[in-house]
Amino acid sequence: MLADKLEVWAKAYIAEGEIKGRQEGKQEGRQEGKQEGRQEGEALALQKLLAKRFGVIPVEITAQIANASLEQIEQWFDAAIDAHFLTDVFK
Repeated sequence: MLADKLEVWAKAYIAEGEIKGRQEGKQEGRQEGKQEGRQEGEALALQKLLAKRFGVIPVEITAQIANASLEQIEQWFDAAIDAHFLTDVFK
């Protein structure tokens, strides 16, 4: 009788842990997805700003933007607003 209850409790505990683990995993995945989406959006906005201000963007700079952190992209974006030349943005 007690052994049966312990087995039921153990299964319930394991199931609860699996559910919590899945929920935490989903939450982490959503946060990572949001971060990646924001980074991609900021990168595209920077590229659009640079193209409007300076014309065609060299492939090297596009690749540099694609591999940059969100913080770096934001710094470049701010620099691009006042820069006189494309090279000034990436100093």
